[in-house]
Amino acid sequence: MDKKGLIGVQMMMLKEKVAEVGIYEVFRQLNTMGYHCVEISQIPMTKENVSQMKKGAKDFGIKIAALSAAVEPLMPGMPGEYLSTDFEKIVQDCKNLECNYLRIGMLPMTRMGDYKKSVEFAKIADEYARKLAEHDIKLYYHNHHIEFTKYNGETLLDIIKNNTTYIGFELDVHWIQRGGLNPVDVINRFDGRVSLLHLKDYRIGAMGLDFSKEVDSETFKKAFNGVVEFAEVGEGTLDMPAIIEAGLKSGSQYFFIEQDDQYGKDPYECLEISRDNLYAMGYKVWF
Repeated sequence: MDKKGLIGVQMMMLKEKVAEVGIYEVFRQLNTMGYHCVEISQIPMTKENVSQMKKGAKDFGIKIAALSAAVEPLMPGMPGEYLSTDFEKIVQDCKNLECNYLRIGMLPMTRMGDYKKSVEFAKIADEYARKLAEHDIKLYYHNHHIEFTKYNGETLLDIIKNNTTYIGFELDVHWIQRGGLNPVDVINRFDGRVSLLHLKDYRIGAMGLDFSKEVDSETFKKAFNGVVEFAEVGEGTLDMPAIIEAGLKSGSQYFFIEQDDQYGKDPYECLEISRDNLYAMGYKVWF
């Protein structure tokens, strides 16, 4: 395997650890676990945190491959940093951390379910992508399942792709599967516009109901429809080697492990399971 990517961690998984001990110590722990690449999300980009990220990256040989940036609030009045109001600060954070990728985590809730508003947002984001390119920073859009809503027979994700020029795509394979499509097929369709990929497995869990006792229909329906879970890489039903190879072929450089819910497990334990499974698949040299 001559050509390879870099497997890392989506730091959203460790935001509570960061709040407890600081990001420098979390970077130290990731280093001991064999991880040397991260994507920053849901961690406040305060002066102190940015300073500790920079120091931790240097001390522990960790590549900060991507930061997160919203174009506008997810909901009206939601506090945070946005490209629309904090452009220069976000650019400076990227430069301080030697990071060339920014990723938009989600379509604003005020634009979900509306074709015209979604396309308008995509064009606004594409203009920011053009401006960021002047600073050698690439802007990428991360999908969930909502982007597989169809308008006139075309998914919203394809509509966004076809109405933008500068923006790239960070494809999340769990959400593609949950949206009803084959992750490999979608990755192949985005050839040349995907450098970031989320490795997030898809598992059908147990309903957790005691059928020796009476179960009402509403309780059953909720449990029956809620069995889809986020899984450690290799613990679900997705063909991860096929996904990884498709990502590599389509231009992916960074592959981030993410598990939105750990169902009571320590996130470090989940990351160890994902790491060990990826080692067994032959990807140890990608860490």
